[in-house]
Amino acid sequence: MRPELTIALAVLLLPLASFTLLIFTGRRYSERSGLVGTAFLGIDLLLALYLLAAKVPSDLKVWDHTFTWIDFHTAVNGVPLKIDIGIMVDDLTAVMLVVVTLISFLVHLFSLAYMKGDVRFSRYYANLGIFTFSMLGIVLTNNYLLMYVFWELVGLSSYLLIGHWYEKKSAADASKKAFLVNRVGDLGFFIGIMIVWMQFSTLTFDGIFGQIAGGKVPFDSNAWLTAAGMLIFCGAVGKSAQFPLHVWLPDAMEGPTPVSALIHAATMVAAGVYLTARTFPMLTADALLVIAYVGAVTAFIAATIALVQNDIKKILAYSTVSQLGYMVMGLGVGAYTAGVFHLVTHAAFKAGLFLASGSVIHAMHHALHHQHDHHTDAQDIRHMGGLKGKMPVTFWTMLIFTLAISGVPLTSGFMSKDEILAGTLAFSHFTGHTLIPVIGFLVAGLTAFYMFRMLIVVFLGSHPDAHRAEHLHESPKVMTVPLMVLAALSFFAFYSFNPLNASHGWFMENVTPPAVAVPAAAAATATETFVEEVHHQHSLAMLLSVGVAGLGILAAFVFYHWRKVSADAVMNAAKPVHTFLYNKWFFDELYHATAVAATLGTARALAWFDAVIVDGIVNGAGAVTKGFSTVSGKFDSIVVDGIVNLTATVAGFLGMLLRTVQTGRVQTYIVFALIGLMALLALYI
Repeated sequence: MRPELTIALAVLLLPLASFTLLIFTGRRYSERSGLVGTAFLGIDLLLALYLLAAKVPSDLKVWDHTFTWIDFHTAVNGVPLKIDIGIMVDDLTAVMLVVVTLISFLVHLFSLAYMKGDVRFSRYYANLGIFTFSMLGIVLTNNYLLMYVFWELVGLSSYLLIGHWYEKKSAADASKKAFLVNRVGDLGFFIGIMIVWMQFSTLTFDGIFGQIAGGKVPFDSNAWLTAAGMLIFCGAVGKSAQFPLHVWLPDAMEGPTPVSALIHAATMVAAGVYLTARTFPMLTADALLVIAYVGAVTAFIAATIALVQNDIKKILAYSTVSQLGYMVMGLGVGAYTAGVFHLVTHAAFKAGLFLASGSVIHAMHHALHHQHDHHTDAQDIRHMGGLKGKMPVTFWTMLIFTLAISGVPLTSGFMSKDEILAGTLAFSHFTGHTLIPVIGFLVAGLTAFYMFRMLIVVFLGSHPDAHRAEHLHESPKVMTVPLMVLAALSFFAFYSFNPLNASHGWFMENVTPPAVAVPAAAAATATETFVEEVHHQHSLAMLLSVGVAGLGILAAFVFYHWRKVSADAVMNAAKPVHTFLYNKWFFDELYHATAVAATLGTARALAWFDAVIVDGIVNGAGAVTKGFSTVSGKFDSIVVDGIVNLTATVAGFLGMLLRTVQTGRVQTYIVFALIGLMALLALYI
């Protein structure tokens, strides 16, 4: 095994070691457990950076190590039936290792101050470790079997982190909701894996994609290949909160804010996009079209909901769902590198947005505590305002993050969004599906509007409570330093020296799309033609994206800073629309009225059937058996025992009679014999 792969294993296992140490001995360390977990992740980040530096210039496309876990010593259609597992590092893996370890390290560092005094401090850091380990496992594995194992570990660890404050009902409910909704998508993922195993007799990526490239498809049908790809994509729909399984992610805000940053930026939700990218070679044109529309619809729905939310974390949560839709849409239209690129850039500025919101919430809690106010919601932006002067570092970093997610030039978000939108225009040119780019540009404008609405309301203007404002102050450096690091990573220079075009940056040149599930020559031709069209559409996409972002920002200032138009008046005039969006398109209510109600109704029906029918049969059988036993007992005690007892009584009576003559004296027996003889003679005569 290559030494680099040994280092990759160390990257995987260090967070597991952190979890193991802290879950069993964390109470001894108390708040020092945070330093232990942070130190482990710091080392992990350094190793991941080394791997990235070694992999990008490497001539080898993939570093891979595979071994046979189970060998069935048989063959199916000439293919040996065995289960191979292992790890692999390509350019995408190397990048994702850095993304995951960097965000996780900064979250560990930020949490030292944010979670200080928490009653389960050491367990929190232990769960961060197992969460990071699970995501790194998804990134490093070279097969669907191990990916599914780590996939479920991510689900478990997210359940533990979202429900960290489980004594709060909303947090407990949110953790259960996240866990159960994700299981719906995971069921489809599992079925897709089974189809792949049945047809290809292997679960390694190279083994599957190699057979597809050679012309083999499930059941000799492209429709089955499409179905297998779509079923595996179901896992991504759950993890990356795509329509219609997007409802769990906003509720996950009930967990600690650093957990929200971790879930929304580098782990869990990123896993679905990563899975789609890994599965890309087996996705047919039909599957990609469905994926593109799922991403576009998700981006639009979430953006409209974010327009009217007042909880600062809920706004960011719906922005995450929308941006994930962007990534999935990019992969669906064939802009593979652009979709993955946006995953990487989004990880930095979205982690920054959540940590900055955590800084604001931390300050609000401190100020409310001084007022002995335990009723005001510290996350409601309507209770904020004027924080720019009180929290300058948080403000300026939040501004950079907001510019990045809005797609303003000189930011990383501008470059990655621009590439996706250019891809949608190219896709529309070839397929005629113009609705996808229309949604893409519309969502770009909506994103700029609701993000600057949040920024203006929270940081500009004046605070609604002057007394509370006196106690607002900047967060400690252990919280602001991660913000500054992430703000720096939100600029273009880290990805390309050309701020207006990322095509010649190191990321776009190294993380290239794999071959698709069509013959190699056709794939090469289609890819070259598509790339040429993307370059052709780049200038138009850039102008349109900057234009819609500018309009969105301008509208936010008109409504919420300059107040040229009353936002309240517009809201009242469009009250039904506002209510519809504020209640999240009533998806939760719809699911409660359908899926949840059907599940509960089925459970009640089964409970009735169990109580009335099954228990009735069992209880009836018991009653019959008991009655039969009673009759049998009576028969035994009266008839059987009566006969036995009567026989014994008669025998006893006869014995008593005979006892008078059975004296043991010979003389008596001679007398009785003579009397008997005389009686016989008399009878005879």
